[in-house]
Amino acid sequence: MSRPAQDARHSPVMVAEVVQGLAPRPGGAYVDATFGAGGYAKAILDAAACTVVGIDRDPEACRRAEALCARYAGRLRVLRGRFATMAALLEPLALARVDGVAFDLGVSSPQIDVAARGFSFRLDGPLDMRMDPDQALTAADAVNALPEDELARILVAYGEERAARRIARAVVRARSEEPIATTGRLAGIVRNVLPPGRSRIDPATRTFQALRIYVNDELGELDRGLAAAETVLGPGGRLCVVAFHSLEDRRVKSFLATRSGRQAAPSRHRPEAQVQPAPASFRLVHNGAVRPSDDEVAANPRARSARLRVAERTAAPPWPSSEADRRAA
Repeated sequence: MSRPAQDARHSPVMVAEVVQGLAPRPGGAYVDATFGAGGYAKAILDAAACTVVGIDRDPEACRRAEALCARYAGRLRVLRGRFATMAALLEPLALARVDGVAFDLGVSSPQIDVAARGFSFRLDGPLDMRMDPDQALTAADAVNALPEDELARILVAYGEERAARRIARAVVRARSEEPIATTGRLAGIVRNVLPPGRSRIDPATRTFQALRIYVNDELGELDRGLAAAETVLGPGGRLCVVAFHSLEDRRVKSFLATRSGRQAAPSRHRPEAQVQPAPASFRLVHNGAVRPSDDEVAANPRARSARLRVAERTAAPPWPSSEADRRAA
């Protein structure tokens, strides 16, 4: 999200590149599907006399948005919900089609920086990690209840953690003595298994990422959100997605490659067989991912791993769900 002069912790990554990718126009309608602190929405609104609908499942983000909505009265609406349901959220606003959708994937800085939310191993707090505090499952529930094999599977699948089996075994051993209730205790358990080496990455990073993705069903939400964006974007509308790790970026890349006709969709029933895809619903604006500038990475190290992919909606209808299910994940 590129940088206005503000606290880097709360600055959206590659914002200039996202606005350039969306190409806002006067009278257009845009969706900031991961509203957070509103950085993208503000930049889009400042770029053109358009309207923006922000979506966030976090009620705190929606509450924080009130001042920004007042500042851009009549041009900004912020709705609480999951971006996977954006078509249903937009329907009461009489927005059957929009001109752009932007995603900033992962956890937001305001969530990480509040210890009580339980996202960060840097701040000791309750082991929560819920983006929507009204949902039932917390990270503590997962850590204290899931079988060792399932914990190891989650750490591998969502954290790409090589020491998943050892960490899962240590977690099960620790919780047998006392439930694991805080971020500090979980981080300590992981660090005891994986003492710091030469890497700049904290040993607990992959474990916390994996649990956060699992608790919030982030990859499932991403798949459904991309399909939802395909549904609401009108011809010529732009899709911009900023991802921060390979699990997200691979899904976005595969979705766009398939939908643009650059990657054949395998059959759901015969993975080795190629099937005739639906007409291309997207055109790739860039052949690959756009990366942040060196200046941005220096100003905001969080941007280092960011990857932006941009595509333009064609006039073809959205792929039917049966066809969408066939895309390579």
